[in-house]
Parts: sequence; C-alpha cells; structure tokens
Amino acid sequence: MVKIGILALQGDFHEHALMLSSLNAQAREVRREQDLQDLNGLIIPGGESTTIGRLARDYGLLEPLRRFAGSGRPVWGTCAGMIFLAKNIGPEPAHLALMDIEVRRNAFGRQTESFEADLESPFGAFRAVFIRAPLIERAGPDVEVLARLPKGAIVAARQKNLLATSFHPELTADTRWHRFFLTFLANAN
Repeated sequence: MVKIGILALQGDFHEHALMLSSLNAQAREVRREQDLQDLNGLIIPGGESTTIGRLARDYGLLEPLRRFAGSGRPVWGTCAGMIFLAKNIGPEPAHLALMDIEVRRNAFGRQTESFEADLESPFGAFRAVFIRAPLIERAGPDVEVLARLPKGAIVAARQKNLLATSFHPELTADTRWHRFFLTFLANAN
C-alpha cells in the first residue's frame, strides 16, 4: 500500500488524511524526522505558513524535509504548503526553497475575501476553494503550469517531483487532485 506522509504541525492535515484514506492510500502524520521513514510521498497542507515554518524549524524538520524532497519522492504543497515549497516568498526568508516559483502570500486578501472558482486542469474542470490563498507571481522555465484563474494568475504548478496548489482540494468532495498526486507518485517511484 502507498504510504503518504502529511506534515501535521498545524493546518488541514486531517482533511488530507481522510481524502487519501478514501482512495486506499495510507496516510501518516509527520511531526518528527523519523516519521518520514518509508514514505512514498509527502503533503504539506494548508494552514498558517508562518506557524508551520516556525514549528518545522523548532522541531528540526527543515533539513530532513529538504532531503526527503531531494531524494526525488513527490511532495505536494497546498496553500501554505505552496508557500513552504517556494524559492521566493517576497521579503521574508523562504522555508524549504525547493520550487522555482515566486509566491505572494494572502494574494486575494483577508479571510473574509475567501472564494471558490471553477477552473480548468489537466484532468478537466474543477471547483477550487481559496482561503487567504497565495498565488504564483513567477514560475521558472522548468515549472509546468497546471491551473490558472480566469484572469491568468497561476494557482497550480509542478516541477519535477514537486506539486503546488494555492487552493484546498481537501476541502471539497472532489478527489481528482489527490488521485493526480497518487499518479504523480506512482510515476516517480
């Protein structure tokens, strides 16, 4: 059975675990370096990126997470997880600095300005949930854009073994993004 870790320091880790379980994948909460052992892939969930970053630093997880991604195993960042993967997040220091994207935090405003949108993806139309979401302002030449808002803003991309979405697929009943990650994972392993 496929084993996927979910960084469980703060945020939507439980919702991702439920979605993976519905697809017959084993989810494991990751809070310590040893929790990364024997995993096929990792999800860094949405939540508060500053809090997740501080806790990851305090628990000594930043370098183990970099090594995990550097091993070629797939890593998917949703919302705050996208910020966590980005090489550039504006004036603040980057967390993992793995993906050649420049991300703007809270690009759509405050919590009260959260929204849903119908978007296109490699597997068809889907409804995306944005909660204080980031967006990709610049993507490097090796980054494949997977979804955009109607006005062109990039909200999903991948680069090698890294996948990033600014929206929250785990907060919908649509399992296609999680299936996409599982396929991505199967092709990488």
